[in-house]
Amino acid sequence: MKNIICLFLFINIFYFNSCDILRFSQFEVVSWSPGDGFHSEPKNIEVSLLFSHNPNIASVERNFSLAGDGSRVRGIFRWEGKRMTFLPLTPLEENIDYTINLSADAYDTDGLNMDEAFNRKFTTRPDNTRPILISCFPEMYADITDPRAEIKLHFSLPIPIKTLYDNVSFSPSMTGIWRLEDDDKLAVFTPLEPWIQNNRYEIRFSASLTDNNGMNIGNDFLSVFTTGDDKEIPVLLEANRITKDGEIIPLSTEDNQDWEKDDKLSLVFSRPVDSLTVKNYTTADDGPNLIMETSPGFKTEFIFRFESMPVYESRFTLRIKPGIKDVSNNSSKEEYVFRVHANGKFSKPPALMGIRMPMVPNSGLDPQLVSYGTDSLFQVIPISDAHYPSGESVRTWIELYFITAESALIDPFSIMELFRIETSNNVFSFSPRQIKTDDFTISEPQSGWEIYQRIEIAGNLVNSTNYGVVNILIASGLRDSLGNVSDKQQRISLNK
Repeated sequence: MKNIICLFLFINIFYFNSCDILRFSQFEVVSWSPGDGFHSEPKNIEVSLLFSHNPNIASVERNFSLAGDGSRVRGIFRWEGKRMTFLPLTPLEENIDYTINLSADAYDTDGLNMDEAFNRKFTTRPDNTRPILISCFPEMYADITDPRAEIKLHFSLPIPIKTLYDNVSFSPSMTGIWRLEDDDKLAVFTPLEPWIQNNRYEIRFSASLTDNNGMNIGNDFLSVFTTGDDKEIPVLLEANRITKDGEIIPLSTEDNQDWEKDDKLSLVFSRPVDSLTVKNYTTADDGPNLIMETSPGFKTEFIFRFESMPVYESRFTLRIKPGIKDVSNNSSKEEYVFRVHANGKFSKPPALMGIRMPMVPNSGLDPQLVSYGTDSLFQVIPISDAHYPSGESVRTWIELYFITAESALIDPFSIMELFRIETSNNVFSFSPRQIKTDDFTISEPQSGWEIYQRIEIAGNLVNSTNYGVVNILIASGLRDSLGNVSDKQQRISLNK
């Protein structure tokens, strides 16, 4: 029994001592290449690991990685006994920091894991010193008065120009050109347009901005500056109506009468202001759209015309809102309002006022003329079989009387195009054959209508025995010699 106990103790001592012997012989990387520090020839670098024990190849390859500036490098493995060599698919590059990593999950052929992960670094950068921004112009919170001032960034190390375009920005945005001076340590930005005056700007560049060796600056940067010392606010000095003949008529804050269809608006400011803001903040409320005729830029006077003719007798409001900016970014503060009445004497569209026609068309002595105004709603027109026999074509005429704009003449072709007579129940039909603007059949106009323009339409009338409504119509679109156009259908309705 004593011998059995001794044998048991011997076996346990041998077992535990064997485990300790194995632990004293760790599975680890005993050497590696290319070694710490800088390596000048990236294409000749060999990345390899030598292990203390025979490694399990699959576990090592699975847990190994090589990264350059954080991006994994792809490659293949070559083995010679306990040495593993990693062959990148593309050559290693200059100005890159590389990291080798083998996690502790790698193990040898006996299943023994590494006690700790293996991490080593090497670099192909000749200098690991980060670039430093030494100075910035303008300085933080500085005021600059030059609208074409250049931005200057002075660095401790040379930098590539591409990194400036990629990493430096302005808010509000500003386009410009970068150049390098002082052995590429001084970056100079020239704006392609003036800095907006009386404005706050931010210069930002990210930590990704690098020097010529690819070393980034490490921290984001922000600088703030303001522009301009001009605080004078632009004001509207004049608002004028410009007539077709070039006459300038100042607008009043009261009702502005007699606005013609061709009149234009002129605005005069106390100092040059931005045409875009003038365009955006000048409106014709309840009127046609305004079109700016002045060329773009900073000007003191601006001319507007209407996109379409204002409706005759319409009323609308010309409004100039606050927010018009000058070259120093100062904004107007007041709103200006001008009320307009589009009732110019040369803008009145032609309108039908009445008709006259003979009841005895073939009588030279007494044609028995009858007349009807636009207010003669459904009055009786006494066309009789005695002088307009039913079914026969009778030569006759109809006079049309129009009120027009001063000195305007009705376009006769417009009349021929738009004139027609419509009846119910086939009361009669009228076929126009000739139009006259003078040398009328009856020389004297209708009494009381002498101021109206008279047009005579001769043609053939075929009467019937039926009774009904007669509509004498001028469709919309009637034109005169001044370019005025009637936008409504005009009619005189009668009964037969």
